[in-house]
Amino acid sequence: MSEPVTLRDRYLVLIDQIVQMTLKGQIRSKEQVYQMLMEAVSPGTGEIFERCLGDRLVATQRQTETQMDELKHAKATRGLRALQTIQGEWERWQTQNQATEALDSVAQQIIRGEGDRLSTFLRITDPNRDKALSLAQWQQLAKKLQQASMVDPSQTEIQQLAQGILQGLESWNRLETHLVSWIYDQNRSQLGFEGIPGQHGPWALWAAQVNSAVPRSLFQTLSLNQSVVEWARQQSALSLADLVELIGILRCLQQGLVNWFDKLVYDSKVGAKLSISTFIVFSVIWSQLANGFSQIVTPSIRDSFMNAGFQMTLQILRTFAQREYFPLYGGIFASFSGGYLRDALSYLDEPLRQAEGTQEKARILTLLGYSVRAMGQADRSDTFHQKALEIARVAGDTRCEAANLNHLSRTCVIQAKYAEAINYSQRALILSRQTGDRLGEANAIANLGYSEVFQAQQLEQADPDVYEMAIDRLQQGLQLSEKLGDRQSQALCLSSLGIAHVVLEQPQTAIAYLEGGVQAAQFSGDVYLQGLNLAYLSEAHHRLQEPAKAIYAGCLGMYLLEQIGSASWRQPAGLLIVLRGQLGNNEFQELLVQQRSAIVTAIGVDGYDHLPQLLNQYQQG
Repeated sequence: MSEPVTLRDRYLVLIDQIVQMTLKGQIRSKEQVYQMLMEAVSPGTGEIFERCLGDRLVATQRQTETQMDELKHAKATRGLRALQTIQGEWERWQTQNQATEALDSVAQQIIRGEGDRLSTFLRITDPNRDKALSLAQWQQLAKKLQQASMVDPSQTEIQQLAQGILQGLESWNRLETHLVSWIYDQNRSQLGFEGIPGQHGPWALWAAQVNSAVPRSLFQTLSLNQSVVEWARQQSALSLADLVELIGILRCLQQGLVNWFDKLVYDSKVGAKLSISTFIVFSVIWSQLANGFSQIVTPSIRDSFMNAGFQMTLQILRTFAQREYFPLYGGIFASFSGGYLRDALSYLDEPLRQAEGTQEKARILTLLGYSVRAMGQADRSDTFHQKALEIARVAGDTRCEAANLNHLSRTCVIQAKYAEAINYSQRALILSRQTGDRLGEANAIANLGYSEVFQAQQLEQADPDVYEMAIDRLQQGLQLSEKLGDRQSQALCLSSLGIAHVVLEQPQTAIAYLEGGVQAAQFSGDVYLQGLNLAYLSEAHHRLQEPAKAIYAGCLGMYLLEQIGSASWRQPAGLLIVLRGQLGNNEFQELLVQQRSAIVTAIGVDGYDHLPQLLNQYQQG
């Protein structure tokens, strides 16, 4: 009776068979070897096959090194090449098999239904995972879920997930060729996701490309600058498949745009700025969707859909926080209107309550901190930055730590806590210099001078000697920020220098700095600093008895500061009321009309029409 054939024997025979077929010219491609391995190697026995292949490789390698006969040496060399081909295709088989096993595991997690299936789906498709699923794997996952729902037709939730994935992939196939075509149809200097309703940005174009009603409706809402929160609140009939389709579409659009912008090597700064804006736009959209879903009257979908929106927001922000260009010092609002931010940013912090105390969370909190400060919410900003400072210190993220010290300094200036502002900026300066963080150093120098100017102003000291040290420091910070291309710090230094010279009764010198500060703040996207520069620019023109220019700057400063919810709008409003009293109402209105064209160019017709309401509100307040 013959002995049973072991797996080792069978695999050695397989390997020798492939080698002999190769030597005889019967193997036409690597794919043929791959198919033979797939058919012959049993699941769970890969380790045995690898040992057999390793033994044959060692033995054949030894033959090529020791065989002196020329013909036998040539045969051994060809055999070694054949074994190396088997090794390469085996590694490929392993990779494919591991991916299949991982996908099977993912599908089973959803099918078993442990907890909220939608939440599970979002967790396992999170792009921040070590091995994120590709679009091809999304397709395979949908097929596995379809098969499971066919086995058990009562599992409608699984069938809806599969349907939503496939709908999202189909919609993405239609949108992919139109991903960036909208960029070439508008002025690059005005590139962003907002503009004239229905005309600028990608939303109207994308709405025309999709067949599904739900994403088309959302894109139309976005194209018209209408409320996403209100849109979501009205989606009580939204199905799970519809939401999963939206998840697929928006994720592909966001990732596709970021990947494209990141490759703008001819202008990396523009690319980084557009990538930043993309991350923010899509995280805000999901934040607003989550808020709107929380108001749906249908309880069966309300909590699940709301949580899905927050999960998507957090995933985008976590991806964003890992980028080198993550904006620790601002500059993210260039493509947003003030109302858009004011309505949305209050929801962005919600998903962070579920995040671990990680470096990513510290950076996201930093972003939220300076965002709400720009809206005039100094107390809330302080809370964000204190928490971010604590997490960054534990995580060893010194750049983030220095950034939050700098932001706390700026927040203290808004709160008129000038001694504390100076203390924070000095700590940021020491830390930045110790770690070689030149950007942090430039910001710290700017903040220190900024704080000293306001402290001197608070003490009502107009003595030039009091301002001399602060002005010297600001000049130093200005030179460093210009060298680094740090427009945020440039704006801060120019603003502070302008304010110092206004206080010193040197309005002509002040104007040069303040005009530069306005431009720098526009470039960096800091609406608060832009409005503050305009407010002091109005004061400088008033002191030079240039009422038309004072009215123009004052109106713009008042409007921008009010639009972001900052109480500082009352400063230029007060000056405009003084001007109206000095000039008389008729002359004031004539000068305002003369400036209408320039004001409308900056803030639009609606902005111009809103100005009288603000002045009335100031007088009544």
